[in-house]
Amino acid sequence: MAIEVHVVRVFTDPDGKHGNPLGIVDAASVDLSERQALAKHLGFSETIFVDLPAPGADAARAQIFTPAAELPFAGHPTVGLSWWLDEQGRGVDALDVPAGRVATCERHGATWVRAQADWAPDFALYPMPDVADVLAAHAHDFTAGHHYVWAWEDEFEGRIRSRMFAPGLGVPEDEATGSAAVHITAHLRRSLLIKQGRGSQIRTTFGDDGWVEVGGRVRPERTITA
Repeated sequence: MAIEVHVVRVFTDPDGKHGNPLGIVDAASVDLSERQALAKHLGFSETIFVDLPAPGADAARAQIFTPAAELPFAGHPTVGLSWWLDEQGRGVDALDVPAGRVATCERHGATWVRAQADWAPDFALYPMPDVADVLAAHAHDFTAGHHYVWAWEDEFEGRIRSRMFAPGLGVPEDEATGSAAVHITAHLRRSLLIKQGRGSQIRTTFGDDGWVEVGGRVRPERTITA
């Protein structure tokens, strides 16, 4: 039976360019035992499976898979799913993922989710002296783990340039990574505007209570069958 996959791009720039593709799948259409295989087949850095909420529900349950593993939380899938549910007339105030309840909202033309910093993987952070050093990094230099290479574009304004490599998750390089944005925000203890990959844009707000908001623009791309 054909499975419908809705593809959106998360964390685009103001012109709708770049962003990280996300596959969104109705969980009822795929048995739990087959979700990892489907995520690997689709090849997106993450695919999210959602139990579609009933009308008027305030939360929806979801699972997130990379091509190689299930994640308890991830930023670009929760941002993308929240936006997509709102577009479908099924908007909710929160998403329930294995890590916990992720509050979500629309604000200033962006979709935001709220997460605990310790929900993010333990990224190895590589601060670089210059943006050129970030752009010169190569995926083949990283063979395991989660690696976040970054440099200040403007420290006063809180703007950084970054790239992320996660070969252990089956993702040689990720175009835009919300959980890494949560991690670096908690590490630096300040709100940020992050330009990652080719030109994706991620915004964060830092809270002293241990919570971080991560948000950005989402654009529809296409619907495919698998």
